[in-house]
Formats: sequence, C-alpha cells, structure tokens
Amino acid sequence: MYTVSNRLKIGAIILMALGLLGIGFGFLAAPSSIEESKAMMASHDDGHGDSHGAETAHGETDAGEHAMTPAEHDEHVFHQLSNKPWAALYVAAFFFFMIALGVLAFYAIQRAAQAGWSPLLFRVMEGITSYLVPGGIIVFVILVMSVLHMNHLFVWMDAEVVAEDALLQGKAGYLNPTFFLIRAAIFLGGWIAYREYSRKLSLAQDESDDNSNFKLNFRISAAFLVFYLISESIMSWDWIMSVDPHWFSTLFGWYIFASMFVSGITVIAMVTIYLKSKGHLEEVNDSHIHDLAKFMFGISIFWTYLWFSQFMLIWYANIPEEVTYYVTRIEDYNLPFFGMVAMNFLFPVLLLMNSDYKRLNWFVVMAGVVILAGHYMDIFNAIMPATVGDQWFIGIPEIGAVLFFAGLFLFWIFRALASAPLQPKRNPFIEESRHFHY
Repeated sequence: MYTVSNRLKIGAIILMALGLLGIGFGFLAAPSSIEESKAMMASHDDGHGDSHGAETAHGETDAGEHAMTPAEHDEHVFHQLSNKPWAALYVAAFFFFMIALGVLAFYAIQRAAQAGWSPLLFRVMEGITSYLVPGGIIVFVILVMSVLHMNHLFVWMDAEVVAEDALLQGKAGYLNPTFFLIRAAIFLGGWIAYREYSRKLSLAQDESDDNSNFKLNFRISAAFLVFYLISESIMSWDWIMSVDPHWFSTLFGWYIFASMFVSGITVIAMVTIYLKSKGHLEEVNDSHIHDLAKFMFGISIFWTYLWFSQFMLIWYANIPEEVTYYVTRIEDYNLPFFGMVAMNFLFPVLLLMNSDYKRLNWFVVMAGVVILAGHYMDIFNAIMPATVGDQWFIGIPEIGAVLFFAGLFLFWIFRALASAPLQPKRNPFIEESRHFHY
C-alpha cells in the first residue's frame, strides 16, 4: 500500500499557501475604479496603452462596427486590468482540470479497447482522475461568478454589450447564462459519475471471483467515450472559445482535446516514474514508459497538425471576423504564441524521436516538463487576449495561480493513490501487462 510521504504533503501545502498569497496579491493590486486604472496605465506607460488591444480584445470593433470613444476605451481598459487576476486564476484552474480530463479519456480508451499493456497503470490513472471533483467544482464556481458579473471574462454575459451587438444577439439562444451553467453541470456530472463508477468497478474486480465487473466497466467505458467526445467539444466552445464570441473554428474541439490528451498522458508518465523511483510499481518496466512516451510524441504531432490546419486555413482565407483571432495574438502575444508552438512541437519531436530516449526516465520527465509548460501557454494564449488584451504579462497572479493549483493537484492525486493498492489483482490482462515488452 502506497503511503504519501510527509515531504510531499508539506511541499504541496507550501505550494498552495504561496499560490494563495500570489492570487490574493493579484486581486488586491487590481484597480477598483476607472480612475485607478487610468493612474496605473499612466504609471506604467510602456507604449501598450493604445487602442488596438482595447478594440480587439473582445472582438467588439474587430469587424469595423464602430470606433471606441475615450470614455469607452477607459472603461474597457479598466475591465481588462480587473480581469487580470481572474484570467490568471481561470487559466490555471482549467489547465490542471484538463489534465485530469485528458487522463480520463485515455483511461476510458484503455478500458474500451481492452488494452493488454496498460492495466498496471490503471491505479495511477484513477488517482489522477480523482482531481476531477475538486478541479471541476473550482472551475464551475468561477463560471458561476462570471454569470453573477463578478468578472468580465465572458463579454457575452454583459447585457449592455449584447444589446449593441447584432452577432451576439443572434447567438443569444445558445450563449445565455442559464443554459451555459446547465451544460456545464451536465458535463461535469457525467465526467465525474463515470470516473467514480468505473473506479468502484475497478476496485470491486480485485475482490470478485469472476469478470463481471471488468465486463461492465468495458461496456460503460465504450458508452462514455461517445458522451465524452460530444461533451468535450461543447465544453471547449463554451469555456474557452466563447471568450472570443465573434470568432469560431470547427477544429477547436479537437484542438483542445489534443492539448488535454497529451498533457494527461505526460502526467501519467511523470507520476509513474516518480512512484517507481520510490520503490513502487516494481512490475512497470521500461517498455511501459516507452509506450507512454510514444503517446507523448505522437499526440504532440497530432496537436501540431490541428494547430497548423486551423492557423493556415484561417490566415490564408484572410476573412476579417476569423483572422482577427490570430492578428491579436501575433501582434500582442508574439513570444508566447510562437514560443508555445516550439515547446509543444519542436521540443517533443527533438527529445522523443529517438526510441532509446523514450526509455530514459529522466529524459521523459524533462520532455514532460516542457510539454506541460507549453500547453499551459496554449491555454494562456486562448484566454488572455480576449480577457486582458495587451495588458498581459506573466506576473505574481499568474505564478501564484499555477503554484496553488499545482499544490492542490499533487495533494489530491497522491492522497487518492494512497487509498487503494497501486496494482490491480484480478484484471484479466494483468499478466499480459506484467510481461509487456516492446
């Protein structure tokens, strides 16, 4: 039975404490009035206070509807600066939640495919997916706060903006706060219900004298994947794409899925390597790590294919309401935008192309750190331009939010790992997994 070390517990708690301080500082430093935001802009006049970021941050004038008056510009900049701690919190909250959601998809695929190589890793996956409960609750609370107008992350929730925007009025049947929260509750309920029931069947199989629990887990996993593919796509439209309500992409659901999928697999590999370094999971061998690293390599290329397909088609067509999404990011987020492409494609390809390197634990961990940082920047680039415009920088709120959720994530998943034996006993494919060699 795995026991969480006191050092790990203390480390996670310290991360959460430091993170809370950073988050608190971000909210305290945010302006409370338009006059205060104007004073902040005057004291930090670095050439980024022009109208570009203000006019395109929420797509309000990107199609040429009207130019902002000085008063409208000041109010918009105030909303951007007020959004900064909220956006930092939301990016980190969603990023760590999507890791658990990506692991859930990988776990369901292994169950539905009746894979023979991976049963030794099932407890690791189940431990990571336990974060769906606290992570999902936190994300839902942030969404509720948005509906209650405690922030301006989603501009379409502002009735005054919708009243002057014909395009948003046309989407009001779908983009309305009540339906938005109902969808979120259904998705979270479905994901968490599958995780909890599948985990229950997995543990029951160890004590059973037949394979009925295993077979039932197979059937519900196959059915769940249908629900997952639909709900994940709609979730990506709701929670991420709708911060830019004038923009859309038919690839976006797959794009976010690829990001969460590779991030989840990366965390499975890193947690497995950590547990092995502590003397656990003795029967997990280099071939298991090699296969996880192959998935990290392959899904990174798949993510790049989706990123390039989305970017190239929109940029080449040069349709104003579509291309403005990338104009804003290239002009105001040049380094993080292209930097995350290098981190999510070039580094994984160069580090993990060699088959032998996929068996080196320290090499896989190094590649994993780069991949996770790159996909955090991917979510950062998706949320920040629409919420804070060109008023962005990675400061105390952003670092604090990452530290807090990293600490909570580590504390929660290792707590779950300690609640059951790390190795399944009666999975029908356990012997195949024990003797798996590539």
